[in-house]
Amino acid sequence: MTTAEVPRVVTLRVAAVIEETADARSLVFDVPPEAAGRFAYRPGQFLTLRIPSERPEPVARCYSLASSPFTGDPPQVTVKRTADGYGSNWLCDNVSVGDTLDVLPPQGAFTPASLDTDLLLWAAGSGITPVLSILRSALVRGTGRVVLFYANRGPESVIFAAALRDLAERYPDRLTVAHWLESLQGLPSGPQLARFAAPYPGYEAFVCGPAPFMAAVTEALSGAGWPRERITTEVFVSLSGDPFAAPEPLDPADDADADAAQVEVELDGAVHALRWPRSRTLVDVMLADGLDVPYSCREGECGSCACTVLDGAVSTPPSAILDQDDIEAGYTLACQARPTSDQVRIRF
Repeated sequence: MTTAEVPRVVTLRVAAVIEETADARSLVFDVPPEAAGRFAYRPGQFLTLRIPSERPEPVARCYSLASSPFTGDPPQVTVKRTADGYGSNWLCDNVSVGDTLDVLPPQGAFTPASLDTDLLLWAAGSGITPVLSILRSALVRGTGRVVLFYANRGPESVIFAAALRDLAERYPDRLTVAHWLESLQGLPSGPQLARFAAPYPGYEAFVCGPAPFMAAVTEALSGAGWPRERITTEVFVSLSGDPFAAPEPLDPADDADADAAQVEVELDGAVHALRWPRSRTLVDVMLADGLDVPYSCREGECGSCACTVLDGAVSTPPSAILDQDDIEAGYTLACQARPTSDQVRIRF
């Protein structure tokens, strides 16, 4: 079976449901042996779940993995209810052990390049989910020190409180956990965030939580001298398209386009030379060539297909996933990118 023929959608059985807090629960999945390779993941990545619905439009949501790929535990995502959130409320109200859900394999770029580096982790609310995956993995597989700043409204909102206590006791020389409770301390200010970060110059920062929290942390770190390349943020939005739909084949007229660009794509250490019709996205042409493209939503909403333009130029519409600093650093979204130069080099 070629890469293009491998089914993207896998139906997984729910092996356990863990009530984490009054408004958050974790779903643990049983991955069948034949799909194990497709569900190998990196710390901080997410799964895309199809939410059963009678709505006319499809409902799909991305949920981060809280588990670590290095501890032998099955993959686990954590879902926190959001006000008027159809997906999160449906999963919290309806899923039981033994149920099945359609899932796309792990995606996402919110993951450290090395687990041996010192990490400064920032989380607020359910933003702890991918951060915990990184934290667990760094402690088990890496050698660096890990510092966590975790903000919540009150003690009852702290997800994974027991797990964090256990890890802090097991790794007292490598892990520092600082809880910030709005009910006691108010919202953290920029100067307070900067003072917390001050003892940890040189650490790699990873930030996940509500948009105002991530903006405040990023501004505080930048003001304290952190270079942009050492600050990684995670952004999720509700997907508007259907990532579970089969990709449309390339139009033969596009394939015959004499004005197509030439692109070299570096993916998983291999380099692929492709013709890139100017009317099609990079994900389109990679799928048509049978490549196992890292993508999920194809709407520029999830960041799964983020890649770097090494040479040449592409155009992309505005996206909430990439800010101006990302664009200036050469990042683009393959599901939105179209070539504007004749030769392009891309690295995933």
